[in-house]
Amino acid sequence: MIRLPMVQAAPSPVDRPKRREHGAPPPVEADEAKHTEELGERSVALARHFQGKIETVPKVPVRSLADFGLWYTPGIAAVSHAIAADPDSAFELTGRGNTIAIVTDGSRILGLGDLGPAAAMPVMEGKALLFKFLGGVDAIPIPLAVRTREEMVETVQRLAPAFGAINLEDIASPKCFYILDELQKTLPIPVWHDDQLGTAASTVAGLINALKLTGRSIKTARTVLLGAGAANVTTARLLKALGHDMHRVTVVDQKGILTAERNDLDELMLHNPWKYHLALDTDGGGRRGGIPEALAEADVLLAASTPGPGTVRPEWVHAMAKESIVFALANPVPEIWPSAAHEAGAAIVATGRSDFPNQVNNSLIFPPVFRGILDARARSINDEVVLAAAHELAARAADQGLTADHLLPTMAESEVFPHVAAAVASKAVALGTARHRLSHAEFLARAQQRMRRGTELVDALTKAGLIPPMPDPPHPPERSQR
Repeated sequence: MIRLPMVQAAPSPVDRPKRREHGAPPPVEADEAKHTEELGERSVALARHFQGKIETVPKVPVRSLADFGLWYTPGIAAVSHAIAADPDSAFELTGRGNTIAIVTDGSRILGLGDLGPAAAMPVMEGKALLFKFLGGVDAIPIPLAVRTREEMVETVQRLAPAFGAINLEDIASPKCFYILDELQKTLPIPVWHDDQLGTAASTVAGLINALKLTGRSIKTARTVLLGAGAANVTTARLLKALGHDMHRVTVVDQKGILTAERNDLDELMLHNPWKYHLALDTDGGGRRGGIPEALAEADVLLAASTPGPGTVRPEWVHAMAKESIVFALANPVPEIWPSAAHEAGAAIVATGRSDFPNQVNNSLIFPPVFRGILDARARSINDEVVLAAAHELAARAADQGLTADHLLPTMAESEVFPHVAAAVASKAVALGTARHRLSHAEFLARAQQRMRRGTELVDALTKAGLIPPMPDPPHPPERSQR
């Protein structure tokens, strides 16, 4: 299992920080910004050095050239005939059962916007690395040069016979909703949009524990969703399924609070029905105006919007309820720096980044979810499966101690992931969408074995020198001279 140093836990579950007087200089925000810039510079240097994060590695022995008579022609013809007679046997006779496609059009890369499919490739490679290292899943990055949502649906449909599942990634809203809906309806394999389902599941998992730590109930909390894109529209749907009173939910987008009286409601009904129904469901939580009006006395802020800092101001957090909960999930820079949110009075702060405490990020969800659905050979993924993953992830945080700085397990706590995978697989069996119907214990053992293979493979290749060592970072003076 991966073991990295844990963040120092707080002495009590919630130790509310002192609020900073407005106008006082932020003491560590400059350090956070500088750290982010340095990470970017280092990432570019490493990308140039390694020229990619993944490669294809054979999984069968080749003792001599004669073995290719088995792995290729003429022996392979019998395997093709077997699959033609029983197409489902492809999941057992080829790598399809453990291989997924990571598909994007590059129209919304992280929080960077529409940079196109070529610029999406480094992110998709990183995703593939996480799939293999944390989930034992073989993932192929596929950035597509498509112009319309219909072209993307058709292209993925044509690619589907090669894969056991599809992961959609970094696709702009609202077309991402249409693409997911159409593919889920037409493909006999699971289709998942990580920016919707993965982010929403991890957000819900973190919120379950944040509410617990601050003594709140999901039924009575007043929650603000900042941003009405892929992540928060889906988060709202999951909150409703958990019993959140939607009249206590306020959604804010670039035009202000989303209400049933907005001037653009007719346009939303035609072009973004998902957001339209959210406006009717919440009607602004009884509030009108913008972010300041939405956040006044709110218990929870779930921000998945424009990268900051400055998207969320400290004085707005200051106006929230005591011991407030702030999730600033934008990448690569959160809507407000964690230090600023704490100084403004937030008791619990989470971001989407692994270099701050409380990473609430889809990287905690997608590796075990795909491990579970592939092990169960599920036909689909629905919200009940997503919530099963969220509940299991939240419950597992207690294994290392649930505190204000340890809201969810980290990626270093990899022993958690097989349990989430088993919960997903078992839920698929219960819902009747699984082709493999094993017990929970059997799914857990299978997930542990397959997820361990990914890390063991990286370790073995590194020890053998087939993965070159990480180059030393340049000294600060050298970096400043460039």
